[in-house]
Amino acid sequence: MSEQSTIDKVTRMVAPLVTDLKLDLYDVEFRGGVLRITIDTPPGSEGGVTLESIALLTRMISRDFDHDDPMPGSYTLEVTSPGLERTLRTPAHYQREIGKTVAFRLRDVGVGNDRRVQGTLIAATDTEAVIRLDDDALTERTIPYTQVDRAKTVFVWGAAPKPGKPAPGAKKKQKPAAAGTGAPIESNPTTATQEAS
Repeated sequence: MSEQSTIDKVTRMVAPLVTDLKLDLYDVEFRGGVLRITIDTPPGSEGGVTLESIALLTRMISRDFDHDDPMPGSYTLEVTSPGLERTLRTPAHYQREIGKTVAFRLRDVGVGNDRRVQGTLIAATDTEAVIRLDDDALTERTIPYTQVDRAKTVFVWGAAPKPGKPAPGAKKKQKPAAAGTGAPIESNPTTATQEAS
C-alpha cells in the first residue's frame, strides 16, 4: 500500500470522528514513523482546540485503529492543533488563511528574486497563492504551489501597552470602598474560572 493511499484511508476513518466533535480535520501526515493528525476549530470560531478535545479524539482514534489499523508496521499516533503559526501544505490551507500574514521559502527562484517572501495572503486557488508584499503595499506576487518549499502563517503580535498604562479595552480596578460607605466593589473582569470535568 502506498503512503498516499494509507493517508487517504486514515483520513476516511478519522474525518467522521473529528466532525462529531464539531472540529475540522486540518491535516494528516505520516513522516518519520509519526502519524500526525492535526485538528482545528471551524473558521471564525472563538478560541482554539482544547486539550480535552485532543485527548478525547486521541482515545476515539486509538479505539478505531485497534479494530481496523490502517497503518502498516509500528508508528506513533500524534493528535495536535496547528497552533498560531501553522504550516500551509494544501490549497485548502491557503484558502482558509486568506487575509493573514504568511511567509514563504521558495525553491527554484530566478536571478533577482528573493528566496524568502512575506506578505498578506489576498487570494488562493488550487494551483497558486497571491500575496501583497510587506515591503511594498502596492506590490502583489503570484506564487505557484510547485515553487513553494515551505509556507506558514505568521502571528503578528500587537503593540504592548506602555508601562503603567492598562491594555486597550481593560477596565480600571476600583479599590474596595471603606466600610460603611455603601460604594460597590467591582470584581476583576479579566478573571475566569473553569471547572475540570
